[in-house]
Amino acid sequence: MLKIKLFPKGKKHQRTFRIVVAESRTKFNGKFVDDLGFYTPQTKTLDVNKEKLQTWTKNGAQLTLGVDKLLNPDKYPKKVKVKPKVAKDSA
Repeated sequence: MLKIKLFPKGKKHQRTFRIVVAESRTKFNGKFVDDLGFYTPQTKTLDVNKEKLQTWTKNGAQLTLGVDKLLNPDKYPKKVKVKPKVAKDSA
């Protein structure tokens, strides 16, 4: 089964990600079938070839959770940090 997933590139704290089509069981930095675009988290730059993405999804390739969150941010609401309750001492 083919999946559309993130392929890490770059240095340790300067990661960029290629968005690629690859076999679901391959390593996440192994061989891939097609390159669809890139994502840079430092600058929040996302560039995807929409035509290629549509053809691969029509052919049966599935999006991984990370790619789906990047492409459809409205589908996943942002998490709200909840402050833990402080227990009162009963002295």
